Amino acid sequence: MSCPLLPPCVLAGLLLACVYTALCTLDCTPRKRVPYERNHLKVFREEGISNYSSMLMREDLGVLMLGAREAIFALDINDISVAKAKVTWKVTQMKQNECTYKGKNPDTECRNYIRTLHQINESVMYVCGTNAFSPACDYIAYVGGQLKLKGRQEEGKGKCPFDPFQRSSSIMADGDLYSATILNFLGSEPAILRNSLTVLRTEFTSFWLNEPNFIHMDVIPESENNPEGDDDKLYIFFSENAVEYDFYSRLVVSRVARVCKGDRGGQRTLQRKWTSFLKASLDCPVSGDILPYVLQDVFLLRHSDWRKSIFYAAFTSQGSNEVFSAVCAYSVMDINKVFSHGKYKTPVTVEASHVKWVMYNGDLPVPRPGSCINNAARASGIRSSLDLPDKTLQFVRDHPLMDDSVKPLTGQPLLVRKGVLFTRLVVDRATALDGQPHLVMFVGTVLVAKAVNYNGEMHIIEELQLFRSPEPISVLRVSSSTGQVYAGSASGVVQIPMADCHRYSSCLDCVLARDPYCAWDLGTHRCTPSPRFTKDDELVQSLKEGDPSRCPDPVPIRAKKKTLALGNNIRLPCVLDSSLAQVQWRLATQLLIPTSGKYSIQADGLLIYNASAADTGLYTCESVERPAGRQYRRTLALPDVVPVTSPAWHRSGLVAMEVSVTMLSVLLVALLLWNWYKGHLPLRGRCRQHPRKQPRSAGHGHPAIYPLRQHATLDSTEEAQARQFLHAHSNYGNGLNTGVFKYIMDESEI
Repeated sequence: MSCPLLPPCVLAGLLLACVYTALCTLDCTPRKRVPYERNHLKVFREEGISNYSSMLMREDLGVLMLGAREAIFALDINDISVAKAKVTWKVTQMKQNECTYKGKNPDTECRNYIRTLHQINESVMYVCGTNAFSPACDYIAYVGGQLKLKGRQEEGKGKCPFDPFQRSSSIMADGDLYSATILNFLGSEPAILRNSLTVLRTEFTSFWLNEPNFIHMDVIPESENNPEGDDDKLYIFFSENAVEYDFYSRLVVSRVARVCKGDRGGQRTLQRKWTSFLKASLDCPVSGDILPYVLQDVFLLRHSDWRKSIFYAAFTSQGSNEVFSAVCAYSVMDINKVFSHGKYKTPVTVEASHVKWVMYNGDLPVPRPGSCINNAARASGIRSSLDLPDKTLQFVRDHPLMDDSVKPLTGQPLLVRKGVLFTRLVVDRATALDGQPHLVMFVGTVLVAKAVNYNGEMHIIEELQLFRSPEPISVLRVSSSTGQVYAGSASGVVQIPMADCHRYSSCLDCVLARDPYCAWDLGTHRCTPSPRFTKDDELVQSLKEGDPSRCPDPVPIRAKKKTLALGNNIRLPCVLDSSLAQVQWRLATQLLIPTSGKYSIQADGLLIYNASAADTGLYTCESVERPAGRQYRRTLALPDVVPVTSPAWHRSGLVAMEVSVTMLSVLLVALLLWNWYKGHLPLRGRCRQHPRKQPRSAGHGHPAIYPLRQHATLDSTEEAQARQFLHAHSNYGNGLNTGVFKYIMDESEI
């Protein structure tokens, strides 16, 4: 989408941060933190495959090409959990043995890591892998839903790194492969190359590249609608050890370099070398830090007018105990201005062997060193770089570094965070209900943060944990047509929808999220993806102000009973749905202040220590959020605390216990009376007869049998029992019974 006027586009689309220091601290807090357990994202991983580190968007084919260790996949671009095709590319046993013999690990380094994926035509792609520290390239086709390697392997040196864990970058432009990588096994020959019929590369000198770490490269079509007849440019972003600073230890600086796409090298000087290679420092100043930040990733947000294209770069701090990360934006025109009109640095020898870099103040040769062939050069008879004079070529060979550095578009970072390391970055242009483009950044760490800048205020909408065990994000890609972001790491790939509006449960939550992809639908009472280029009165969205005044009144919160045991601790639950909100607790109308040690306000509720009767009553948990300086309150919970002894169920329990005790007492008395009636219990009040002497047994040692008392009154049952026992004794005496029974009819004999 093109903007009719430059100033509005600059204000809205370039993420101005004129009041950054006042509105965003050094540690911007995400409004929502979404843990892995609450993420319902589409994931792709395959057993035995790892290092998903290269991606190629093929929206025309409906697939996401994915390069991993010894495998290439074609995933459904709308659902990456579906693998449409797969092809393996393993190293030969001979190559693996050679790699192991050279001292590399056979299980990790001596494998084939796919590091380069580029489109050639509608169905054919170019793929390169590390191939056990012996880079190789091939062609791969996706036809009829199948992937197939052509089997036309080529030398991959200069197109793909040897080391699978070394950063590199490449791009395909007009059939030529441009790459920034290492040219040898030892990793000591860095180069920026064009692999074509006319191969060009950088000089092997520390003046040009000093132990670089290549990050990104892109082509800007600066020849389009250019009145000066200039050439297209290739911009290369990297970090390297500085040669211009005098420190006791090595200092890493961030750079942007530029070469002309039509460069053909020099005729005598710089033969088959870039004649247009220049480099400059990238500044991303963070308040309080002296050492420069180190570049980690770059994303080009293209515009239909190349002059309005913006590079976004992620940086991390160096040489500090505390880790900081930042994002800065750079205009293509600002970079172009440094190379086309800036001063050069020159090395000066001091104290015999020491070299100091200072600004060059002498006369410059004509044409200007490092410039592309334009209308002015053609007018003077210089048709290509082969026609450049040696004086110009010698100067650019010895003075590749610019004295001026590239400043960020806003003068300061767009985003600064403390305690996290930014690894990857992509940017999408979202058109909201207000009709303006808002640039949304997706920043990878071990998580993925979604952030946007409103009038200089950096706002992190949410932060997502993509993997159960957090791991660094190694690749990020964005597709505006599908509305998806794709994140790759060592263990898998995750698909993230840009408009994940179901996370917002209420109108207030949806509007205060200030998410340009989401709006509250008054008709359906849901937070839904906001349509582009249309305005609907039923949709509520307020991005810059965060004003939810159009939201309907929330449904009243019902009070919930919470019993309180005196003398114990009690927790009243209340979970905030925004990390930017503050929680306030009230008992009746009194605001609770956790300074006395009586209360502790925690993330999941209020903790009351040593509760007493004074702690009973109706509590109110309120969320207080202040977007854009305004304050909004929302009631989240109403716990009603009552004593544990007061409910009716406790009184009925006491009554039931009393009835039970009474019944047990009656049963016990009845049992005692029954035993007394049966004569099983002795009565101390009755007169006892003296015990008579027991007669001797009548033979065989058997016990004597006492005759029944004549005066005893027996009923028929007792008489029958007595006769039964007498009969049993007589049987025992006859050897018919083994038991011994003694029936006593007189209580005095007990």
